Amino acid sequence: VDKDALDTQVKDRKIQEAAEKARNEELANEMKQNDKIMCMLEERQKNDIRNVNKAISEFQKNFQKPETRREFDLSDPQALKKDRPARLSDNDPRCTISGLQKFMGEDLNYHQRMKFQKEQLREWSLQQQRDWKNALADQKFADDLYDKNRIELDQKTMEQQRKEEESRRAVCAATKDFNRTQAAELVERKRLEKCQKTKEDMDEISSLLQGDLLSENPEQAVSSFGRHRVITDRWKGMNRDQLMAIRYSQQQQVLEKLRLKEEERRRGAEWDRQSIQAARAHLVLERHQQRQNRERRQALDNINAELSQEQKSKNIYLKEEAYSNFPTGQYYAQFNTTSR
Repeated sequence: VDKDALDTQVKDRKIQEAAEKARNEELANEMKQNDKIMCMLEERQKNDIRNVNKAISEFQKNFQKPETRREFDLSDPQALKKDRPARLSDNDPRCTISGLQKFMGEDLNYHQRMKFQKEQLREWSLQQQRDWKNALADQKFADDLYDKNRIELDQKTMEQQRKEEESRRAVCAATKDFNRTQAAELVERKRLEKCQKTKEDMDEISSLLQGDLLSENPEQAVSSFGRHRVITDRWKGMNRDQLMAIRYSQQQQVLEKLRLKEEERRRGAEWDRQSIQAARAHLVLERHQQRQNRERRQALDNINAELSQEQKSKNIYLKEEAYSNFPTGQYYAQFNTTSR
């Protein structure tokens, strides 16, 4: 038998039992502490409840006495001794609406009150008449001022429109003059070009008629036996110099023709460009004038809207504030009445 192993197991067993016993004792002590705390809390709660009940009783005894209750007057033994007359004065707080002890027109200072009310009504009537006259005067002044401002705005608008019409007519007249001048220049240029072309054609025909091609110059086939003789079998027309001169003249004419066509094309492009620029400038001017007219019309509409809003606000004030205090027949019918 391994005695050392058995001793080790016994020792571990004792250590485990001692640890378990210590843990159980710790748990028992904690449970005792918790039970003690619970007892103290229960005792504190009972004392608190007792103190609250005592405070409630003291409060009811000191501040909620039977004579302070609303229905105490029904069972008060001293009610007859404490009773007072039903009405001491007009301002008696006991004369409530539900008491039916004081009615409309039955106050003690009835005559003084009626005199004061009549004087007050007379002052109110005079004040309303004065307010009505002042309101009519203000309304008339506002209407006159509004009509005057509207007439001035209309006159300014008409003057501006007249100036715009004059400027538009001036621009149209200037455009017509410019177009008329351009058309006259175009007609004159075409006439000059036609004359130049006719002259060139005549020069070309004359050159061809007087040239060596059609005249058949006899010097091309001059015989050695004399200038009056022509070697018919050797004559082949004009010589090289003559042919080169003719070809050079033709090339010059072709180049001149091309130059004239290019100039005509440039003049036509320039004319189209100027026409487009003039039309564009006229369109920009019209748009600018339309924008100005629209802005001025919008400004005029805004001014008219503001004046109209001010007029409406003034009418609303006169209708709801100044003229809303007219007394009706029901107001006068409540005096000199009695329920008896």
